[in-house]
Amino acid sequence: MSTASRFVPNYTVDDYRHWDGDWQLIEGVPVAMSPSPFAVHERIATEFVKSFGSQIDQQGCDCRVYAGLDWIVSDNTVVRPDVMVVCGPQPERHLERPPVVAVEILSPSPRELDLVVKRRIYQQNGVAFYVIADPETKQVEIARTGTPPGESETIDEEQTAELQVSEDCQITVNARQAFR
Repeated sequence: MSTASRFVPNYTVDDYRHWDGDWQLIEGVPVAMSPSPFAVHERIATEFVKSFGSQIDQQGCDCRVYAGLDWIVSDNTVVRPDVMVVCGPQPERHLERPPVVAVEILSPSPRELDLVVKRRIYQQNGVAFYVIADPETKQVEIARTGTPPGESETIDEEQTAELQVSEDCQITVNARQAFR
């Protein structure tokens, strides 16, 4: 262990619960979530929430869509995906088990966090589908559990992708709708 690494703070979920403001906690390191996202980011997140929510409602399956909910991954990691689909028992406070779907909308500043760090966290912790929406390219990447980077499915505005989120529920990712 290097001398510098001994001085890097290592916070826990208990510490996180006492902080003011919006934070994520990545392997013991606090990551600020400000400033708030731009309008384009929020429009895309809203489109995912509306689309996924209406499909889930139509099928009557035991799943719900969340935007802005914390997922406590471990004692030293808390993330807040832009959108999540949670099937089965629903959380009362924070989610404490993997969502079936985690959606991140890329923004310039936390781009590497979403593409590298969160991808690894989601893959290692059993998120079945990691959906990455890129407003610049108007493409949606879908990484399925166990899919190495570079081997995921990418769709553009002319395509859709099907996600089997539970035994009785399938949702369609529609890139055109997400970026309208």
